Amino acid sequence: MEKAKIQFAPNVLLVDAMGLDRTVAGLARYFSGRIGRDLPKADLATLLECLLLDAGLPSDANQEIQVIFVYEGGKERMQACVPSQLPKELNEVGFDSPLGRFSLYAFQPSGMATREELFAETLLLLAESEEAARVLLVPDEEAYTEEWTKALGALQKKEKVVQFGMNLPTGETVGCFEQLGFSVLQALGIRSDELER
Repeated sequence: MEKAKIQFAPNVLLVDAMGLDRTVAGLARYFSGRIGRDLPKADLATLLECLLLDAGLPSDANQEIQVIFVYEGGKERMQACVPSQLPKELNEVGFDSPLGRFSLYAFQPSGMATREELFAETLLLLAESEEAARVLLVPDEEAYTEEWTKALGALQKKEKVVQFGMNLPTGETVGCFEQLGFSVLQALGIRSDELER
């Protein structure tokens, strides 16, 4: 990702699409069996809105929210979310919500770089950006090493940094941690009364 290629918004959500898709698929399988019904694919717009709410961002229909998906070449489609085509349906598109105006972009690493390296490089660009004040992160907990967390430290001067995941970070982190599963359950259409059975 080049600096000139994208101008950051005040609110940026950086998502590893492969890690998110694997988490959604796993939770859908588990909860489908638990509640006894087939679940639809996760509604991606609902999932993004829930992440913002869980991060404590204010609702403002006029605020700009930029979502950057990092994905692997050859894996251009998420299996558990809709819409799912990263370069076609989730790149240079947007939607309006009571929470703000969402702009979506999808990038894959070039050359011999990995998704983790692209994720970390994007964190460093966000750290340098004067526009990006609040940064929300959905890394691939299963695939990433500890290397990307070195770049995470560069965000410490941001107004707000929130990392989403299924497991509490083990090493040093910046900002706060929020559980990813709650937003996923909402996006899958699972009702609270179904979980109480």
